Amino acid sequence: MKAINRIFDAGYSAIAVLFVVCAVALIGFAGLELWEGVNPGTQAPLKERFNAVLESIGLLTIAVAALELGQTIVEEEVQRSAHMSAPTRVRRFLSRFMIVIVVSLAIECLVSVFQLAHETPERLPHAATIGVAAAALLAAWGVFVKLNTTAEQLEPEAMEQAKGEDQKIDQQADE
Repeated sequence: MKAINRIFDAGYSAIAVLFVVCAVALIGFAGLELWEGVNPGTQAPLKERFNAVLESIGLLTIAVAALELGQTIVEEEVQRSAHMSAPTRVRRFLSRFMIVIVVSLAIECLVSVFQLAHETPERLPHAATIGVAAAALLAAWGVFVKLNTTAEQLEPEAMEQAKGEDQKIDQQADE
C-alpha cells in the first residue's frame, strides 16, 4: 500500500510542477504582452495598448490560479497525504480551489467587460455570463460551507488534527 501511495505522491508532485511551469510561462507571456502595451518605441494606437495591458492582466490571473492550484495540490495531497473522507478535509480542499476559481472568473469578467465595451459592446452579455457564473459558484460554495459545518461538528477531532498539520506545514515553510 505504501508503494501505491508513493506513486500517487509522485503523480501529484509532477502535476504541481507542471502547474508551476505553466504559471511561469503565462507570466512570461504576460510580460511580453505588457511590453507590447507600454513600449514607447512603437506607434501603436492607444486602444491596442489598452487591450495588450488587459490581456496581460488576464494572463496573470490564470498564472495565479495555476500557482495556487499547484500549491494546494502539494500541501493537501503530498505534504498532508490528505484523505478526502473527513468533512473538514473536503471543505478545506474545495474552499481553496473555489477561491481561486471565483476570483479568477471575477477578474476575467472585469477584463472582458473593459475589452468588449470598447470593441464590441453587443457582446457584453457574454462577459456578464462569466460574472453570473462567478456569482453562482460563490453562492453554491457558501451553501456548501454552511451545510458542511454541521457535519464538521460531528467530528471536532478532525478540525484539531487539520490545525495541527497547518502549524507543522507553516513551521516547515519557515525553515
